[in-house]
Amino acid sequence: MVDIWWSLLGAAVPALLAGQAIRVKRRRDEENHLKAGRGREKSSEEVFVCERVCTSKRMLKKVGAFSKDPIPDTCVTVCGVSELDACADACARTVCVNQHQVPNWNDICLKRCQSECLKLSSNLNQ
Repeated sequence: MVDIWWSLLGAAVPALLAGQAIRVKRRRDEENHLKAGRGREKSSEEVFVCERVCTSKRMLKKVGAFSKDPIPDTCVTVCGVSELDACADACARTVCVNQHQVPNWNDICLKRCQSECLKLSSNLNQ
């Protein structure tokens, strides 16, 4: 009688382990699918890429004095056809919203803000 229980137990343990492995794999696949959906890179089916830019202390420090009278702690999410377009538009709406009298400063503000936005975007994708 004991031998029968050992054989049933010997058959049940691998079946339980295989079931658990399948559940873990499904969960991992679902998490990866959700991460890909939240990602910032376009797939062939997607039309837009969205970027969020905030006038945080870090962003204002990176842009420096080229940002004129920014409104602190504001954020905007903008979608565009590429990461660069979305970052440029988001920066123009938050960090570089007020134009300097010196035109070159506006360009520098946008370039620095775009650069920081793209760096943050690439860090989030990794």
